[in-house]
Amino acid sequence: MRQLVGLQAQEPQSWYTTLWSRLPKFDAAAVGRLLEQRRLVRLTLMRGTVHLATADDAPVLRRFVQPAIDRYVRGAYARRLGGLDLGELEAEVRRLTAEPRPMSELVAALAERWPSAERSQLSIAAKVVVPLVQVPPRAVWRRPGAVRLTPLERWLGKRIPDAVDAAALVRRYLAAFGPASVADAQAWSGLTRLRELFDRLRPQLLIFRDSTGRELFDLPDAPRPDPDTPAPPRFLADYDNVLLSHADRTRFAGEVEPRALTYVDGPYPSALLVDGRYVGQWYLDRARNRGTLTIKVGRPLATDEEAAVRGEADALVRFLASDVESPTIDVRAAP
Repeated sequence: MRQLVGLQAQEPQSWYTTLWSRLPKFDAAAVGRLLEQRRLVRLTLMRGTVHLATADDAPVLRRFVQPAIDRYVRGAYARRLGGLDLGELEAEVRRLTAEPRPMSELVAALAERWPSAERSQLSIAAKVVVPLVQVPPRAVWRRPGAVRLTPLERWLGKRIPDAVDAAALVRRYLAAFGPASVADAQAWSGLTRLRELFDRLRPQLLIFRDSTGRELFDLPDAPRPDPDTPAPPRFLADYDNVLLSHADRTRFAGEVEPRALTYVDGPYPSALLVDGRYVGQWYLDRARNRGTLTIKVGRPLATDEEAAVRGEADALVRFLASDVESPTIDVRAAP
């Protein structure tokens, strides 16, 4: 969690695959217990989306991205909120969530107070004006749980700092995702005008240029493997950090159309990388004691590639569907 500077965790369960794909001997149940122990929390952070962060990082990251979050609610959402006073909304949300409260109850109470506002926008605005944590059992491994919310400060007993070291956080971003451009860092964080910050950091960074001449920044001691270093197949989760932490995704996706990184027929798909490059999508269909992992590839796989993909797919199915006796792995071509 620290290395990735917060883990993208839109869905309550799929982010476990994000960790499984990166860590050997991964224990999902142990990670779920960290949520129950309040050592990890899920809340709105970068780009106004739900992330998982450590208890130490969460208050710092929320302060760091708060300007972007404020911009969302004061811009596109403001018109749909019926002109309500955001200060009053914050006070009411804090009052209503002093103890963990289901999202449905929170929105109903807010709609009663502000009937002219759209309910969907009240739901978004509540999580913007107050840093609300989704409390367990929501997102605990294989545990059902409705969304119940309470302020981050109450849940952790920590206050959100008045200011943070933005340069240190940008350096952490580069440690996870560099070499990266200014636009990449802005796409990751949702913040704007980071050029000045990168210029101040310039003496501490290595600077490269890509094939189009864009500057890419990295830490001097960051690993830079030889281009021929093998990269085994990796099944990424939906909303995986690598998909959402760069403005320029051609480095791993080539000239794939943007829509190919989002929807296909069936459940919301996830990406498959072969040799570090995007080759297609996958999704798991579950039906009682049956399970089918469908992989749609956009180019033919070499014999050794397909064998490696099937081996990794078998391990993934055993992780996600351990109760299925004879899961099916279906590899098919798709444009």
